[in-house]
Amino acid sequence: MQSTTTGIQSKATGGILMMCAGVAFLSVNDAFAKALTEHYAPIQILFVRNLIALPVVVLIALKFGGPSALISYRPAAHLLRGVIWLGAATLFFTSLKFLELAEATALVFAAPVFVTALSALVLKEQVGWRRWMAVLGGFLGVLIVVRPGAATFQLASLLPVATAVLYAVMMISARWVDPRESAWTLMLYLVGFGILLSSVFIPFVWVTPKQEHIWLFLGIAFFGTAGVTMITQAFRFAPASIVAPFDYSALIWATLLGRLIWNESPDLATYLGAGVIILSGLFIVFRERTRES
Repeated sequence: MQSTTTGIQSKATGGILMMCAGVAFLSVNDAFAKALTEHYAPIQILFVRNLIALPVVVLIALKFGGPSALISYRPAAHLLRGVIWLGAATLFFTSLKFLELAEATALVFAAPVFVTALSALVLKEQVGWRRWMAVLGGFLGVLIVVRPGAATFQLASLLPVATAVLYAVMMISARWVDPRESAWTLMLYLVGFGILLSSVFIPFVWVTPKQEHIWLFLGIAFFGTAGVTMITQAFRFAPASIVAPFDYSALIWATLLGRLIWNESPDLATYLGAGVIILSGLFIVFRERTRES
């Protein structure tokens, strides 16, 4: 019994560490993307990143999922998810050109709040009044960060909010994928369709990458792929209710990277709104865990 308990705790610890590392890697990915948006269109950045990452993703899928990971039973579902993901990523990368890294990151944290709202409104799931209060709290946090009507309001602040909505739709859309398909299949087809869909726009936005920017493109391919892989593994190590809250550690990394690279210093309202959004998200995770136990 003792060894079983120790094993469970060890897996939970491993999952938490994997989640924190994955989130840190994705934060570096976002910082690199922010640097590239000064010179290239977001859709080109995504195209090049996915093109570089595809061979690695195929190898990862084969290693962890086997040959069956390459097979999809519902490719149309993956195509639709690819459209949603490409839209979300394009909006987020565009927002990085105008907003501080921490501010954009904080607003994307609203995704779990939108997932809960969409689960009730679209999927007709039962959502109790406590979780609805958490949803309203999350919206309040978004308003605090965005500050509509204030002198500091920027239309660009709505881009990461739209990103959060699309991310929420993408999370829910995982239910449309055939249950026989693994997480590695989802990742592989997301990258593959990301390349296919973004290539449509490349002739209109393409700018030949400068030699000094090649390492940034290689960096987002590495950190983005490694980050997603680590987070996927984290959910395999431990239950979502344990590892999911550590996603919010991204705000720490976004703040540090923003300060170190661009000397950004988010104001008090951004931190306050982020805190409200995070508390709402954590409450939703807690309620989900309570309902499942």
